[in-house]
This record gives sequence, structure tokens and C-alpha cells, in this order.
Amino acid sequence: MHKLLTDSPGMEMLLLGNEAIARGALEAGLSFATCYPGTPSSEIPEQFFRISQETDLCFEYSTNEKVALEVGAGAAVSGLRTMVTMKHVGLNVAADPLMTLAYSGVKAGMVIVTADDPYLFSSQNEQDNRYYARLSGLPMLEPTNTQEMKDITKMAFELSEELELPVLLRTTTRLNHVRGKVTLGELQPIKTKGEFKKNPFHFVAIPAVSRKLHKLLLEKFDQASEKSENWPENKIIGSGKWGIVTNGVSFNYVSDAVSDLGIQDQVSILKAGFSWPLPKGLIKQFLEQVDKVLVVEELEPIMENDLRAIAQELGILKSIKGKGVGKLSRLFEYDPGMVRDAIAKYFEVPYEPPKTVDLSGIPELPNRPPNLCPGCPHRATYHAVKEVCGEDAIHPTDIGCYTLGVLPPISMADYLICMGSSVSSSCGFAEATDKKVVSFIGDSTFFHSGITGLVNAVHNNHKFTLVILDNGTTAMTGHQPHPGVDTTPMGVQRTQIDLEELVRGCGVKDVHVVKPFKVKKTKEAVKAAMEYDGISVIISREICPLFAKAIGKARKAKPFHVNPDKCKNHRDCINKIACPAMYLEGEQVMINQNLCIGCAVCAQICPENAILPSK
Repeated sequence: MHKLLTDSPGMEMLLLGNEAIARGALEAGLSFATCYPGTPSSEIPEQFFRISQETDLCFEYSTNEKVALEVGAGAAVSGLRTMVTMKHVGLNVAADPLMTLAYSGVKAGMVIVTADDPYLFSSQNEQDNRYYARLSGLPMLEPTNTQEMKDITKMAFELSEELELPVLLRTTTRLNHVRGKVTLGELQPIKTKGEFKKNPFHFVAIPAVSRKLHKLLLEKFDQASEKSENWPENKIIGSGKWGIVTNGVSFNYVSDAVSDLGIQDQVSILKAGFSWPLPKGLIKQFLEQVDKVLVVEELEPIMENDLRAIAQELGILKSIKGKGVGKLSRLFEYDPGMVRDAIAKYFEVPYEPPKTVDLSGIPELPNRPPNLCPGCPHRATYHAVKEVCGEDAIHPTDIGCYTLGVLPPISMADYLICMGSSVSSSCGFAEATDKKVVSFIGDSTFFHSGITGLVNAVHNNHKFTLVILDNGTTAMTGHQPHPGVDTTPMGVQRTQIDLEELVRGCGVKDVHVVKPFKVKKTKEAVKAAMEYDGISVIISREICPLFAKAIGKARKAKPFHVNPDKCKNHRDCINKIACPAMYLEGEQVMINQNLCIGCAVCAQICPENAILPSK
């Protein structure tokens, strides 16, 4: 039995933040869940995927975030409590339905998890999705620890149902991946079927309908504002004259800093757990209670600006600052030391920062950049393409493991914006330049948002080569399924979409399917594709070795070794493919037998045939 199905109210359990959110949803009676996986949110749907195999919970990995939200909307408007999860940039993809779903609303609780990523640990930007609450007019809740992540998730469903609106639950990477003690509540039964009551002049968003719905949304916003005033996690802590306003993980840093500085009696903390709409009445009380205010919030100065506007509206003249105090900025994450230093400076508290450890006699640690795994088939594909097209071609790339193709010696990533942009931007490069364009996209990303770009390329007669790196899974976020995956080994039955048929169905005439570990044949296919006068597609098909191991389909090949008597130290193996299983011992190239999976790519490119299977 999955641990989150433990039905023991009052029991304490150590949970990851994402697990706590999943548990809170189950305690709220979650019936339907959808997502597109994206770090730092990926562990939430992972729990639902497993739990759905043991219970009546309906769960799906959707094609992309827009589809996930639309699928979830259908369930929520039919009376099933629904959760949709995604990372922060995923909400960009889902923004189109989100804005109108706010108008039409839902009939059962619907919680949309948006996981922000300050410091860009695994993202292409660090946008602040609190703006989406303001843009859509939807309520936003922000927990500060694992217990709250469970409890506030449950409360979010109740709030959603009461207002008949989706509720945004915002987390950040530190909260998603923190571990903490959680006291379990009671599990609720899963409702398997709902009922959709037709009301086209509410649910069909034509202009005449939406004009009325916008007015209704504003009325619901006023109701949400009233709720925010009495929300248990919107509260003033302390009664001192120094005011600090904070939210999310920053609340923990503030609490620790106030304690470390010994200023508990001098500080009042306004904790914003229901961060939109802000509780204006509570803020008025807070501003009248304190002499000056410091706003501690990661990323954008959203609450800082809101507080200034509220203070001006109320005629309250107080110093309200945030960004620019100490090292508090719009960049990256905060940390406890940074917050402690900013509080001490702003309130002029005598403070001696801890002395840093003297590391002058210790050599710097070597850099450990992210790398494609030993035996990753993408490395073999990159090598074949580079050997054929040389250094002069333009290589748009995409979001996934293959983004690591930007690093030397591969160095085959020239342009990247977002999911699916490799295909569409290739159209522009092909028209705007005279250079060859060979772009890269993964199988999951292609299903997510590459198909429309390919249709555009075919329709508009663009000329470039698209390489679809098909490793049979959504690898970078944790091996989740997508429409092109055989899900049988994962214990679920889903219809597998044939990638080659799909590409041909988009109108592509020149399609090559290759096995990238067969280097010579792959090079031949690349050469033929690049010579084609039009749009050509190469499907490079080889299962991710980590995923293969997880489902019992790992390669049975023996690891390779370097014969020092044959090796002439050309180092093509290291300089061209740089597999992590290879290393130098003195001046001699060696292969780590524990890392090598026997893909044989290095053996095929060695000019002396000095790389051989181990006996």
C-alpha cells in the first residue's frame, strides 16, 4: 500500500513537501488529477500515478499543461474535486484556458499547483507566478512548511468549492523539496463519477456570456477578499513596532532571523498565507501597529508595491522597503543569512555576522556541470550529426536532457526559448539565413508542443532537418509516460501513439528512423536528410538507459575497455563524445567498468580499434 494511503488520523509521518500536497488533496477527497511533469512539482503527480493503480483515483499525465488544465476543468465542472499540477513556466502554457476558466468557474473544488523556481535550478527563467493570481483574478494560497502544504491544500479545495473558482496553490523549489513532520488527517472517499448540468449561457464563453461572467468574477473577488481577512494563515505575529511582511519559505527565514537577533519583543510579523487577494483590513491594522515595514519576499516586489499602494490609499505614511535592503533583490533565492543581515540593517540592530571559515589553504572543488549519462543515446546522435554537418550549421534545441548538448565537446545547442521552440524557431532560421539548420527535440517535448511547429514548417515549405530524440520516456523530470511510451511495463494500459506515423501524418515526406548506437548508419541517414529539399525528420530511437534499468530492459552488453597496446592517444573518444565513463589515468584513456553500459559508440569512432568489449 502506498504510504500516503495510510488511514491513521493523528499519526505523524516524515514527508517531502510535494508528498504533503498530495496527501492534503487525498484528505480533501480528490477524485481527479492531471499534470504535465515539471520540476519542482514532479513528485506530486508521481504519487497520484501510483495511488491511481491502488484506488479509484482518476489520474493522467496529459500531453501538455494547457491540455491538463482543460481536462481538469471538465472534471471539476462535473462535480469532481480536481488537482492540476505544473511548474511555473507550465502555467504560461495553460494561461489561455486559465483566464477564461476564472470567468466560468467550477462546481467542485479545483486546485492548480504552480511551482516557482527561484535561482532557476531546473528552469529557463525564474518568473514570479504571483502575477497570474492578479492577472486572472483567482485566489492564491502560499504555504510555508510541510504541515501547511498538507493542511492548506485541503483548505484550498474548500475555498474553491465555496467560491466556485479554481484556486492557485503557489510553492517554490525549497518548499517542494523540503522534508518535514506532518500530522495526518482523515482520508475522504473518492467520488468516481459526477454530473454535468448543461448551462450554455454560463459555460460557453461567447462575448455576451463573458461580459456577465466578468462581473460575476469581480463579485467573487470581493468574497475572496473577505475570506482573506479571516484566513487562519493570514495573521500578525508579535506586537512590536518594527514590521516585517513575508510569505512562503521566506517566513521561515524571517522567524529564525528575529530569534537569532533577539528582537522578538520589538517585531511584528505579517504572514501572508492567503496572498491574493491581500487582506486590506489586516494590513491596515498592521500598518497602524508598526513604525516602519520591511517586506521579505523572493523574486518580484509584489507585496512591497501592494503595501505601498494600500498605505497611500489609507493615508498612512510609513517607510515600506524591501528590494535593495542589504542583499534583498529581484534575483534568485533568499537564504537565512541574507535575511538576517537585511533585518539587522533596516532596523539598525547591532549585529556581527558569523565569521566565515577560512578556506584559503583548501583547493577549490572541481566544477561538476550537468552531463548526459554514460551510454545516453543523445550523445551518439549528436556525434553523428556533428560529423556530417560540421561546425557551421545552426542548432535550435529544446527543453529536456538534450539541452545539455550546449556543453562542450558536443556544443550543438544554439538557440532555446521554451518547450517546442526548436521546431518553430528553425522555420525562422531557415528563412532568414543561408545556413543549414538541424534542430533537436525530445519525444515528450515533441508531443507537448512540437507538433504544431512541424505542421507550420510543412505548410509553409520550410527547409531544415528536425531530429526527434526518442528515448521512450520523459527522462529529465523522472521517467513519466507520454503519448509515445509503451506503458505496459509501468503497470498501466494507455494507447501508444506511433511517432513515425504521426510525423508522416503531419505531411513530412522525408522521414528516417535510426538506432543512434549504429554510428555509420546514423551518419548516412543524417546525410540523406540534410540533402533533402524540404523539411526532413530523423527519429533517433533508443531507450534511456536509466529508464531501461528501472523497467528491467537494461542492455545486456558487456562494458568496454581500452587496449593500451593499440591506443595511440588520439583521444577522439574523449574529445568527440566525452562519455562520463571515460577518464584519464596519467596520459592513458581508461573506461570505468562500473559506469560503461556497453553502447559501443566509442569503439566505433576509435581510429585504432583500441576499444574492445571486456572479457
